[in-house]
Parts: sequence; C-alpha cells; structure tokens
Amino acid sequence: MADLEVNYKDGIATLTMNRPEARNALSMQMRSELADVLHDIEQDSSVRCVVLKGAGDHFMAGGDVKGMGESIKKTPEEIRKEFILRIHDLHPIMFAMRRMPKPIIASCRGAAAGAGVSMALACDLVIASEEAFFTLAYCKIGTSPDGSSSFHLPRAVGIKKAMEIALLGDRFSAQEAKDIGMINFVVPSELLAEETTILATRLAAGPTHVYGNTKALFYRSLESEFESQLQAEAEYFADCACRADFKEGVTAFIEKRQASFTGT
Repeated sequence: MADLEVNYKDGIATLTMNRPEARNALSMQMRSELADVLHDIEQDSSVRCVVLKGAGDHFMAGGDVKGMGESIKKTPEEIRKEFILRIHDLHPIMFAMRRMPKPIIASCRGAAAGAGVSMALACDLVIASEEAFFTLAYCKIGTSPDGSSSFHLPRAVGIKKAMEIALLGDRFSAQEAKDIGMINFVVPSELLAEETTILATRLAAGPTHVYGNTKALFYRSLESEFESQLQAEAEYFADCACRADFKEGVTAFIEKRQASFTGT
C-alpha cells in the first residue's frame, strides 16, 4: 500500500498521507512520494488546486520517531550524517510547495504535530475541524524544528508567540491556532470534508495563473526590499494582463456578470 494516495477530480488534486496506523507519521517513502507527486502537479495544467490531508483520524503526527530508535544507537558522526540527509530529504517538498503555481490547502483533523505543523504551515491555506489540535513538539524529543517551520511560524504568529510554541511544546486547539493567525478556518468535525471541497472547488474555478503570481509576490515580500517588491508587482500585473483570464475578468465586470475563468 502506498504511503501517499493521490486523487484527481474537477481540477483538484487531493493528496492523502496514508499511514493511519501511525497517525500518518512522515516515513521516508512518503517523503519521496510527496516530492515526486508535487513535481508532477506543478507541471500539470489540468490541476488548479491541491488539497493535502491525512487518512483516518489525524492529519500528521510528525516524523517517524519510532524509526529513529535505531539511529540513536550509532556513533555521533554517523547520527549527524544520517540526520543531515534526513532533513535535506524534506527540502524538495517544501521548495515544491512554495514554488507551486496554484493554491495548496491543508485539511486538518486530529493531530498536527511536529512535522505535521510544518507541513500545514507550508500550505497556502489551512482549514481544520473543531477537534483538531496542534503542537510543534520537537522539544519533547530533544531537538529543534525542521520542515521549514522555523521560517513559516515566526512570520505567521510573530517571534514571541513562535518562541512560546516551540520552547514549551504545548498542545493547542484549532480555534487557538486560528486566533493567532496560524490557520484560516475552523469548521465542525462532520463538515470538514464538505467545507474543504467547497473551498477547493472555489479556488479551482478561479484564475489559476493569477493565484500563482499572487503566491510568488506574497512569498517574495517576506525577504524583498520595498522598491524591488513594487517592481515585481508591476511585472506580475503586466503578465496577468496579457492572459485570457484578465480579458474575461474585465469583460465580465463591464457586463455585470460573474466571470468564468479558465486558469489561463
């Protein structure tokens, strides 16, 4: 059985992390499958929105800590080499998610712990069920964060709150996560699948190329100077203006009707 299930429907690619018996802990196989699938989706113009979720009752309960049990028996030199490689194995996933020219939604129920938090933060939007909970938890096993959470978390919640979350490793609710700006939406547990589909369908019907440009603009703004950011705004706007969806959007506005975007 694959550690990642992929389903394509109506312009939406749904990626299901499929290790429910381990709360979808991130195995080496899952890492490889995620990296490959994300690369394929990036190049697939028929996909206009991506949903990432976990099988069963949880989103993802972090890395495969049980699998680390054998690793800690090695020499410090061997441990260092192994974990440098392990962490770098995550990076193609994070780069692909950041680069993805279409929206990515994390749909969370149950636990999002450790790398599960990192993975949710790397998505563009996060919707969670009321009973979902979050914990960065790396400090609980005696290590610092990975999976790009040290980049995304301070930018989402501020440095002081990020320090609190990382240094204490406490568990907090979906509503608390929404209140501090870590996630976007909280819905009743029984409606999570339905509300995720509604959100994904809305995005899949939107101006996909525009979403890609918007993602690129917003993410580069985290490190850009003011002048270079404004120049990028001009270039991306002009790029959008040359495309079919801009013509459709302007025409629909003038004709006072709903625009019908093709993503081009």
